[in-house]
Amino acid sequence: MNIYEKLLKKEAVLSVIGLGYVGLPIALEFAKKIKVIGFDIKDDRVQKMKQHIDPSNELSAEDFKGCDIEFTSNADDLKKANFYIIGVPTPIDAHNLPDLTPVLSASRSVGKALKKGDYVVYESTVYPGCTEEDCIPILEDLSGLKVGVDFKVGFSPERINPGDKEHTITTITKVVSGCDDIALDNIAKTYELIVTAGVHRAPSIKVAEAAKIIENTQRDVNIALMNELSIIFNRMGINTYDVLEAAGTKWNFLRFFPGLVGGHCIGVDPYYLVFKAKEFRYHPQIINSGRFVNDSMGFYAAKQLVKKLIAAGKNVLNAKVLVLGATFKENVTDIRNSKVADLICELKSYGVRVDVADCYADSHEVEEEYGFKLVANPTNDYDAVVVAVNHKPYLEFTEDYFKSLMKNTDRPILVDIKGIYRNKIKKISYWSL
Repeated sequence: MNIYEKLLKKEAVLSVIGLGYVGLPIALEFAKKIKVIGFDIKDDRVQKMKQHIDPSNELSAEDFKGCDIEFTSNADDLKKANFYIIGVPTPIDAHNLPDLTPVLSASRSVGKALKKGDYVVYESTVYPGCTEEDCIPILEDLSGLKVGVDFKVGFSPERINPGDKEHTITTITKVVSGCDDIALDNIAKTYELIVTAGVHRAPSIKVAEAAKIIENTQRDVNIALMNELSIIFNRMGINTYDVLEAAGTKWNFLRFFPGLVGGHCIGVDPYYLVFKAKEFRYHPQIINSGRFVNDSMGFYAAKQLVKKLIAAGKNVLNAKVLVLGATFKENVTDIRNSKVADLICELKSYGVRVDVADCYADSHEVEEEYGFKLVANPTNDYDAVVVAVNHKPYLEFTEDYFKSLMKNTDRPILVDIKGIYRNKIKKISYWSL
């Protein structure tokens, strides 16, 4: 009997290591079909999940119902599992280099629990070769077992899109790979239990790793082009969104938009590919250029606002600005690698006083990560307002609402990063990317 059949009969247990945006939805979906252990090193998160609370605020209590799952922060509990899915973060460090600490730590935890016949599947986004060159040696060393002989390994990249209720773990085609044909078949069948969209069987683990990393690299480069165009069009006095609306009438025009590119995927993954490419003595030009442009946009937007403050005759050192939105994208609570922080930091470097509000983010997390708190109730004496993230509640804001936040003087300023109020603002000085 193979591992897939054992899982179906609940004679084997599947475990998910890392219960964040990626791991928890996967764990709960599998737990509707088979027996699951959900492991996370943060016990406070585990305790919330035991109460059917998603710490990431992506899932409801209803999503936990009918699930055969045991939540734990005790690594010893992993010894009861036979099929391990690792979905921990893969961030970058202060020098934009891959930080494999979480995935290597997870590999050590699994390696200590690994038994003959077990399977290990990595979902964490990494550079091509990482699974085989960095992770498998740890599994073999700590277990005393041999990959392909005693246990199987695969890679199936996560495609979770935080805040997206349409494209979920079940509705997105799952790329799967394995260390050999037997592993690939069992891994594919296991994921087919929950993925209604079906699976794509990649020919190797490296191909699956590469496929994931270029998904986000492609988006990064395309958005960088839009950001660069917005800089050019700004100098020409042309609204970028007007240009994109006109160009978008052609059937094959790719619909990308300028913006602040942060988060734990698009703002991170290209650096993993750049890092690995240098091992082969190739220094990526387009990818690095795209990263430079996108990493600069928070600072660029801040400088444009400072110029507008000066042009309006306002003393920058006494200017007060409200920034609405601190998360890395709309309608999520995730603040990791938010480029809004760059905008805020740059404004403060000019001496501007900045208040920040966000209807989704947690003030304690923001302060811990970036050193500033969120204000619960904005005042009515701002020289300018920056809408940095297009959260759903913000879409209803009117020009009168923005005026109520601003000083009762002439030439108040609204900076609309995503262009959501274009053609709706008549009495306030308006600027967008």
